[in-house]
Amino acid sequence: MSYNKDIPYNDLPNLPPPDFTESPEILRHLIKASRHLGELNGLCASLPDPQLLINTIVLQESKDSSAIENIVTTQDELYKATIEEESGSTAAKEVLNYREALYKGLEKMKGQKNLLLANTMVEIVQTIKKNDSGVRKTPGTALKNAITGEVIYTPPCCEDILREKLTDLENFINDPGSSIFDPLIKMAFIHYQFEAIHPFSDGNGRTGRIVNALYLVQQELLSQPVLYLSSYIVKHKPEYYQLLREVTEKNNWHNWIMYMLTAVTETAQLTTKKIRHLLALKDETEEKIKQALGASFSYDLLQLMFTLPYLKIDLLEKKGLAHRQTASAWLKKLTDSDIVKPQKTGRTTYYVNHRLMDLLSSH
Repeated sequence: MSYNKDIPYNDLPNLPPPDFTESPEILRHLIKASRHLGELNGLCASLPDPQLLINTIVLQESKDSSAIENIVTTQDELYKATIEEESGSTAAKEVLNYREALYKGLEKMKGQKNLLLANTMVEIVQTIKKNDSGVRKTPGTALKNAITGEVIYTPPCCEDILREKLTDLENFINDPGSSIFDPLIKMAFIHYQFEAIHPFSDGNGRTGRIVNALYLVQQELLSQPVLYLSSYIVKHKPEYYQLLREVTEKNNWHNWIMYMLTAVTETAQLTTKKIRHLLALKDETEEKIKQALGASFSYDLLQLMFTLPYLKIDLLEKKGLAHRQTASAWLKKLTDSDIVKPQKTGRTTYYVNHRLMDLLSSH
């Protein structure tokens, strides 16, 4: 049966694509992507305190992945939301939910003998959306052009078909004998397939991008889910959706895989560069804090400044770093030395690690 965008695509073929062959161009891009990914992984393995920087990078990935779905927050809103329990914009909370979902997915995968299961994908979307939604049960889902309202794609329907297709995808992901292809090419297959199945009412794009990160960890291409892949997709968003459609409509796997390999190459380079700059800035800031605080220098304070670029007196107290009077004195000295900049919002004064914020905002 030929593909028809107006009816559910229940004939979506299972992976791998039966007639796909790797062109010389794909193989050249694959070698380059693998080399840069390997460099990033080596850098992560050598970090003295990996969680510190990894958490920061993952939050940036969360921000950009959410932006692809038009959930937009500023760095300012986002980092304030990381230290405020209840406040924060809806968008900022959704970005933090994404980061939580990524870590939850990683924990689940490691607890299930490194298997990336469909049930884990359901838990990921539930964490993103903060509800108990699961696989779509109702018919009528269609992806439409936001401006014209024209149907672009109608994913498979309904729950039994979706579960069957997710099980087939799960088998493909976890069976080492299921593909003769390199893991990066296999990741491109998996990402397309998940998006084409479109198993959830909402949150499919973000869940699919978390699956990318988890798959790279599963395949031991990365020790941590740090690849800043969504930054590339944000910059090339129309092409991303167009190429997904071209796989469906024209079986054009070549251009889709080239896109994903280029995304891996560019974001591996970007993430490596960003981590190197973060390390250099941290060393430079450590020296400045030692000069500003003298004998009362606190390494824990330095760590906190690079985990949460927005500090406040209450936060230092809550983290057990110092009593209120000492915390206030520290932050005044850091302000006088231009290590942090005070920013008053309502009755709260935040002390911003402005050089770190500038670095995180740069591309």
